[in-house]
Order: sequence, then C-alpha cells, then structure tokens
Amino acid sequence: MLSDIEIAQATQPEHIKIIAGKINVSSDDLEYYGKYKAKLPLKLIDEEKVKNSNLILVTAINPTPAGEGKTTMSIGLTEGLNKIGKKAIAVLREPSLGPVFGMKGGAAGGGYSQVIPMEDINLHFTGDFSAVEKANNLLAALIDNNIQNKKENNLNIDPRTVTWKRVMDMNDRALRQMVIALGGKSAGMPRESGFNITAASEIMAILCMSKNIKDLKEKCGNIYIGNTYDGKPVFAKDINANGAMAALLKDAIKPNLVQTLEGNPVIIHGGPFANIAQGTNTILATKMGMSLSDYVVTEAGFGADLGAEKFLNIKCGFAGFAPKCVVIVATVRALKYHGGVEKANLKEENIEALKAGFCNLEKHIENMRSFGIPPVVVINKFYADTENEINTLKKMVEDLGISIAVGAGFEAGGEGMKEIAEKVVETIQTKQSNYTPTYDWNDTVENKLRAIAQKIYGALDVEYTPKAMNDLKKIYKMGFDKMPICMAKTQYSLTDNISKTGRPTNFHITVREFEYATGAGFIIPVCGDMMRMPGLPQIPSAEAIDIDEDGKISGLF
Repeated sequence: MLSDIEIAQATQPEHIKIIAGKINVSSDDLEYYGKYKAKLPLKLIDEEKVKNSNLILVTAINPTPAGEGKTTMSIGLTEGLNKIGKKAIAVLREPSLGPVFGMKGGAAGGGYSQVIPMEDINLHFTGDFSAVEKANNLLAALIDNNIQNKKENNLNIDPRTVTWKRVMDMNDRALRQMVIALGGKSAGMPRESGFNITAASEIMAILCMSKNIKDLKEKCGNIYIGNTYDGKPVFAKDINANGAMAALLKDAIKPNLVQTLEGNPVIIHGGPFANIAQGTNTILATKMGMSLSDYVVTEAGFGADLGAEKFLNIKCGFAGFAPKCVVIVATVRALKYHGGVEKANLKEENIEALKAGFCNLEKHIENMRSFGIPPVVVINKFYADTENEINTLKKMVEDLGISIAVGAGFEAGGEGMKEIAEKVVETIQTKQSNYTPTYDWNDTVENKLRAIAQKIYGALDVEYTPKAMNDLKKIYKMGFDKMPICMAKTQYSLTDNISKTGRPTNFHITVREFEYATGAGFIIPVCGDMMRMPGLPQIPSAEAIDIDEDGKISGLF
C-alpha cells in the first residue's frame, strides 16, 4: 500500500473556492492562502443554525503510544456521512511540529481518510501556531522589560514568582529549564525560566476558548504572570500587553478551510494538547462548522478520560452547545494491550487478552453515558486483526446495548465508513441526548476534582502534596476557584500512573501541584510528571523527511 504522503500527493485537490461553494460560502468571503487553503470570516457563524446542527464528538479508549486513529476515523466518518447523502463537515485541530518531527508524525489523518494539502497542514499551515508563539513571547519580553525598567510603569514584579515561559513549536528538551538574562545589567534580571511547546501555551488555550476578538483581548489581559514584592497578583493587562497580543492574533482567530481526499470541506483551527491543555479545536471553528453544515464531526485528543471529559466539562460549558452522539474509537491491539499483552506481541491473535482488556472500553462507554450522550463504537481495523477478534469485540459491545461497526476509512475512505455513518445517524435520530456535566463550576475545587477522579477515572479519592495544598490556598485567595478543571495527567491510563492499564481499581489520584490558566479560564491540577516541553525520541521522524529539487516533500506520515 502507498504511504500516507504518496496517497495525498496522488490526489489532485479542488480549488478551495469550489470546496467553499459546497457549504454555500461565497468566494468573496474567503481569505486565500494559495489555491487550496483559505480563512473564513467570523461573520459566517450563525447562532440559530448552531442550535439545529448535529454535533458528533469522536474520542477513544486509552491509547497505545502510536495513538488509536481518532483523526483518521473523524475524517473517514465525515466522508461516510457525505457518501450516505448527509451534508457533513469535519472540524479538527491543527498539527504541532513537535509530534510531526518527533514520534507520532503528522495529524492530517491517514491512508484514504486524509485532509489535504497534507504537507502544508503539517508544516506551518496558515501561520496560526507562529502567531500564538509570537503573542506568547511578546508577553514574556514585556514582563522582563518591566522587571528591568525601574523608573517608568514599573510594577515591582518579583522575578522569583513569574510563571510565564516562552514557547517554541518544537520538541527540545534542552530548553525545559534554564537561567535567562545572563550577560550583565543591560541583559536584564537573571532568573530561572524555560520554554514550553507552543501547543501547551495558554495563548493557544485562549484562542480555542474565545468567542470573538474582543473576548480574545480580554482573556489575554486576564493572564496571571506572577506577583509583586508585596504579594499582589500581576496580570498581562497590568503591563498593557493584551492589545498588542490580540493584534498579533487577528488572523489566527479565523478558522481555516481545507478539504478531504474526496473533496469534502474540513475546518482546521487551534491545536492544544489534551494531556496538559483542553485538547480540542476552537469554539469558533466548531460553531463555524455547525453554521455551515447539518452534521459536524469533531474530535478531542487522547482517550475519553482526557479529551472528551474536557470537551464536555469545559468547552461545552463555555460554548453553550453539546454533542448529540459520541463515537468511541477502539482498536483490537490496544484492548489486547490493556489485557496484558506486550507491545511486541500485539499482532498475534489473543481472544482472552481482548476480553480482559475490554474493561477499558467499557469504562469509557459508561463515562459517555454519564454525560447523558449516547455513544457509538467504531473499530479502527488493522491488518493483523483477525475476524475472530473483530466478532468477539462486536458482540461484547452489542451486549451493552451499543451500536458498533468496523471503520475501514484508512483502506477505503468514505466507502469503508458508510456502515458506521448510518449507525451514527440512526443513534442521533432515535436516542435522546441529555447533556449533563460531571460537576458544577461553582463547587469547591476539591469537590470538582473528586468528581472527575471518582466518576471518570474510577479512583477512590484525590490526594494532594504539600505544594499542591499551598497552591490551593492561593487559588482561593486570588478568587480563581470558580473555574472548571483541566486535568494534566498521562493519556495511557485512567490513573495518573502510566503502567496501570485496563480499568484499575482501589487507587488514588495524586495532585503534585496546581497551575492556573486565568486567561483561558481553567484550573490545571498536575498529576504525575507532566512535561510542557517534550523531547525527541532516539530516532526522530525528522530524520526521514526530505525535499527534492522540485519542492516535493517525502517522509511525512
């Protein structure tokens, strides 16, 4: 079979104005980035149409390190819905260069369920990540300038309390922790700092939570950056940073229109990670899709305990909408992994391990039902999966009263996703969605955390380190306690321990410390050793990427 990039390069895209015409968008409304990409103006969002659109959230079980193919299934489901005569659009996140050059590769789908132009989407795209990076680093520069400037507009910031870091869209472990401003008085006040990856920037989170440019500017102003020597909190608006930051984001706030291999429209916008941020595309992009199409397929990063939980408890709360159906992506190999099989042996048939690992999928089904939203399961089939394994998995799911189908989008595009598309439509038409969040934002931080830990993860309770307890006191003192919770934990387990697969019991979730994204509007409990700046693997994907004299790129996947 051809590689992903060979399949993408063998497909001739339609001009983006043709794609826009399929969702009744005038070519005059497009802001062109070449022939095959364009930005959409925010005036196209219609709140009345948003209320009537059918939103479908794609999530997954706890993944293996390679991922379970949510993006591929999301694109394939969109193709399948269009194949059965429905007007459907996908709304996805933008890829980060970190994973592209690191281990996971690109994030534009795979096989015959891809978004194109694949190379552009994975490499710089329309510059949104760059704009987020510049806005973030402008604030960092203004903070250090204010610390340096002892006369005019000096806020008396204690440099030891500054939490704001610079960002770069690259995996680079050497930048995690450093001392900045070395080189004498003119270089500024030396202090400890470091870099995060751009996808983990609070600016990215703000972009994804904003309703318009005014709201974006206000959220940027509300970013907490540290304290004065007197212990008073300092925010970005106190150093007049938010206006210039919003100006840098004036184009990035507009969603991007591209297309699938089969010529169906796709909106791609925003790219926060799901294990440390909210893991979903922008509210504006989702509303744009819901304004322009009858069925909208969107996805949330990693397993349902992370991306879907945050989508439903944070994004839906800010946006005022909710999915009518949740599609849970499961793979035979991952369920065998949760059943105790070593990664090297996942290609071998093992029915007993599949049955043992089914508890992980079962928990995610229970969780989605707890939100009052009917789930459907799609099996992302791999070549090594046996018919016996597929049939065993289908029966176990059907015994729970849940619709399930094999998704062959990777091999066959929309044609291979028609069955699951029909089951999704049937579920939306016959089963009532009654969205119910896990907790009340106005509850205490401890109760909100306990609700997630016990109801979603299956934990006994939550424990706090001494540092976390001190952080908690600050949260209450500064009045940040009424914000929703954005958990930072491993994606590979329902617990905060990467080695505990399946559906663990009798465990506690330990909060190591708290961070607060006061601009984006959520509290971040950090569980385990979470890093906001990943490192490259021993053999990074970047080593296989190349370009020839004609500008043709190879090695992307």
